[in-house]
Order: sequence, then structure tokens, then C-alpha cells
Amino acid sequence: MTNLNTSKVFKTFFLVVLGALALFALYIFIALNWSYSTGERAGFLQKVSNKGWICKTWEGELSLVAMPGAAPEKFLFTVRDEAIVQKITAAAGKRVTLNYEQHKGLPTSCFGDTDYFVTGVTEIE
Repeated sequence: MTNLNTSKVFKTFFLVVLGALALFALYIFIALNWSYSTGERAGFLQKVSNKGWICKTWEGELSLVAMPGAAPEKFLFTVRDEAIVQKITAAAGKRVTLNYEQHKGLPTSCFGDTDYFVTGVTEIE
């Protein structure tokens, strides 16, 4: 009878762990595919780099200049799409408009260092 109880305990434990992993995967899927906000920012593209020890992500910095003589504000962003990374790298140092989506609540920095994920880039002439 004890072997049967031990088997039930292990089976229950396995199902609980499997259920928790499935809920966590569902949460990540929703957080990555549902955007909290969308928008665009314009400024001078200052930096793009591939960062991380284990999870490599593309991180960038856009300098926003509101008024001449004012200190520039920095907009930090993450890029997940390699095609967009190539466009951004080609536009380094130039004035651009970045389209982005904000994804709040991502559990680790493996998805990116920021909440702002760039979905498009347009170079301003």
C-alpha cells in the first residue's frame, strides 16, 4: 500500500510542476504578444549593442532633443528582429524615428533590458 501512495505523491507532484510550468509559459507568451502601449520616438541614434552573458539581446539608445540647448533625454530600447537590427545599425549616428511596443511584466532580462521593443525604424532626411 505504501508503494501505491508514493506513486500517487510523485504523480501529483509531477502534475503540479507541469501545470506551473505551463502557466508560466502562457504568461510569457501573453506578455510578449500583448503590448501595453505603442508609439514612436524621434531622435539621434547613439548606440546599438548586442549585450548579455547567457541571453544575448540587442539594446540601443536614442538621444531625444526637445529644445536647443536643453540636456538630451535618452530613450533606451530593445530590438528582437534581426532585420530591424540591420536597419538600425546602418542608421547609427543619424536622426531616426523608432516605432515601438511596450511590454510590461517580462520576468527576466533574457527578453531584453527594457520594456520598449522596436518594431520599425525610419531614417529622417
